[in-house]
Amino acid sequence: MSRTAAILLAAGSGRRMGDAVSDKILVPLAGKPVFSYSAAAFVASGVADLFVIVHRDQKQMRDLTALAPTPSVFVPGGMERQNSVANALEALPSDISHVFIHDCARPFVRSEHLVGLHKIVRRESAVVLAHRVTDTIKQHREEGRLKDLDRSSLWAMETPQVFERELIIRAYNTAANRGIKLTDDAAAVELLRHPVALLENPEPNPKLTTAADLAWFEYLLKNEPTV
Repeated sequence: MSRTAAILLAAGSGRRMGDAVSDKILVPLAGKPVFSYSAAAFVASGVADLFVIVHRDQKQMRDLTALAPTPSVFVPGGMERQNSVANALEALPSDISHVFIHDCARPFVRSEHLVGLHKIVRRESAVVLAHRVTDTIKQHREEGRLKDLDRSSLWAMETPQVFERELIIRAYNTAANRGIKLTDDAAAVELLRHPVALLENPEPNPKLTTAADLAWFEYLLKNEPTV
């Protein structure tokens, strides 16, 4: 029987947080560590049979152990995000058929979206949670000229991103062989010219990036009690 794994990325350096916090994945947010929100959403959704938690160092791993859903395995992170994902993919048992990849710096992921992604990936092999771009986006060209981009076709990628296990492994191997630096997991699949489905997310799912985000996230939590 095939199973689904969730790779929970927690090894980011958080450089843009400055000295405000030592570890943004463990910083308290409305009284709970940021990591706890992603973990709770996955547990509530029931989509994952196994959790692979990518940690930064031994100290962080010890702290995450008390917060981790079960069953979990811990994998050390790499120099870059794509190295961390590759480490986690290598740790998957052979009976894993589908893989969620989620950045735990996005604590607002909802269990109903996880269920939706799980259904779609079994049909499409690759799916990403995303939202439509609403701002006017311009491309800066030579001599300071600007070009409008058609925002009706532009989407901002989020996580989780979900894939058939063999597809994402093949995609990451291709990126490594070509020496390509990835911006997200879907970019690896695009190298294979494989289509990627999108699940539109109308709810806020921002990434914790700077210290200034903490106050905004607290506000969102107070006004979204179901998150």
